[in-house]
Amino acid sequence: MINEDGVQVGIVDIQTALKYAEDRNLDLVNVAPMAVPPVCKVMDYSKYIFDLNKKEKDAKKNQKTVDIKEVRLTLNIGEHDLQVKVKSAYKFLQDGDKVKVTVKFYGREMNYTKSGEELLDRFSESISEVGVMDKKPKMEGRRMTAMFSPKK
Repeated sequence: MINEDGVQVGIVDIQTALKYAEDRNLDLVNVAPMAVPPVCKVMDYSKYIFDLNKKEKDAKKNQKTVDIKEVRLTLNIGEHDLQVKVKSAYKFLQDGDKVKVTVKFYGREMNYTKSGEELLDRFSESISEVGVMDKKPKMEGRRMTAMFSPKK
């Protein structure tokens, strides 16, 4: 048995342990039931559960969920339009989100996938201050995608 201060009392029969806990208006909690002999602790169980839940809430509050934002481009995008897309991706990366850049190929543009890679390289150079490329450009059907994550 372990008392409320965390000090090991020793091997005590169950009736004595229950009486000890009852005299102090506390609960007797079986901490390690598979041990020989089983280990019990005298504590305020409701307060223990409350503290556990509070720790879980604090851990969730401090977590940062990483969202994946997508920026779509086409092969014949204008320079100003590309800069607008770069600006939005820049903002996403500064906020700590990952960015998935997709270049979509229409019709005969499938013959010019090399141009798509060059476009993604220009895009990568534009956001190199805040982001780094995770995955190299990869073809998925008629789309070429690349992933960017924020620099640490």
